[in-house]
Amino acid sequence: MSSTTLPSRQPVAPAGRTEGSSRHGRGFWAVALAFLTAMAFCTVPSPLYPLYMARDGFSTFTVTIVFAAYAVGVVISLLLVGHVSDWVGRKKILIPALALELVAAALFLGDASLPVLLVARLVSGLGIGMITATATAYLQELHAAHRPDASRQRFEVVSTAANIGGLGVGALVAGVLAQYVHAPLRTPYLVFAVLLAVSLVAVAATPETVPERPVRPAYRPQRISADHGDPAGYVAATAAGFASFAVFGLFTSVAPGFVAGALHLPSRALAGAVVFAVFGGAAVAQSLTTRLPAPAKVRLGLLAQAVGVPVVLVGMHTASLTAFLLGGVVAGVGAGVLFKAAVGTVAAMAVPARRGAALAGLFLIAYLGMSLPALGIGIATRTVSTITAMNWFTGLLLVLLGGVTLLFRRRSANR
Repeated sequence: MSSTTLPSRQPVAPAGRTEGSSRHGRGFWAVALAFLTAMAFCTVPSPLYPLYMARDGFSTFTVTIVFAAYAVGVVISLLLVGHVSDWVGRKKILIPALALELVAAALFLGDASLPVLLVARLVSGLGIGMITATATAYLQELHAAHRPDASRQRFEVVSTAANIGGLGVGALVAGVLAQYVHAPLRTPYLVFAVLLAVSLVAVAATPETVPERPVRPAYRPQRISADHGDPAGYVAATAAGFASFAVFGLFTSVAPGFVAGALHLPSRALAGAVVFAVFGGAAVAQSLTTRLPAPAKVRLGLLAQAVGVPVVLVGMHTASLTAFLLGGVVAGVGAGVLFKAAVGTVAAMAVPARRGAALAGLFLIAYLGMSLPALGIGIATRTVSTITAMNWFTGLLLVLLGGVTLLFRRRSANR
């Protein structure tokens, strides 16, 4: 990833020992924890969907509509606000975003009817759309301000672990709480409401990294543009992000219901553990492959997804939890490594003044990948079985992975 960063308002000495620099170091971990908490909160409903299905008679289609409301919120937010922190500062976007997550938690804690669930997921998505690109850029700048001469490895590991690892942590914590504590549809949200409030206070105390601008550019929504120094590389990276998040969307929307229904394993802790295994595999693989060159990450990510998703399908056809879980972990490893390569590609090509916009575009395409295939599976289950819908998903994903392979090869050939 690019080592060039936006200037900070705090004076930073090369040795990294000034008061400003130490504040940047503390701020780095405050933002990382806030990032992880927010991402964890957005997967809290995943292991709880079977409870909603049992209580309110939700179908798989209804669950994917609720899930899609979250993705719609993310996409809207990325289009309207995801890039604005490049102009107004990271904190002025991150703090309101965390406040939106608190609003969503309050909605979940209130009336749990379907309309309220839809609104809560939409609001949560709006907050996450503001957080993803902003927090990623913020972490890179805080890391560089704190350790100007150090390797970028810490930033890469922490930012990807907070993003992808947080998604798994939220599902696991929610599943365990729902299994073993009172009020399973309320307690997980209450716990995360407290954590979000603490995160908001911690971010408020973090130094800003974007300087004041005497004149701000005229506002306009985020544009999907490949004009970030390497158009072919940007297109390849966004296609990789779409493919990676398609796998993540599958496991945060449809998989918990399949485990509870088709496999007859209603444990909420197990449902959370399945989602955690996928995202945990992704986060661990991202950490272990930090030193791999980008082309090797791309190849590993594509291969692991191409192997893992068909194994998931085998597990569904044979009603084997072992095959289902093994395939999910392998696919998660592939998705995590491929998405990390995509983030690294975009961060390296984007100039500091447009880093937030470039990352927002990547996350926008990625979240379309998370929502559209999952929604397609939900719609398909109205007329065919879940397994048949998964047959189609697997075939389309393999075609998409082939396309991503060709895009990266073309980029390498043109360099």
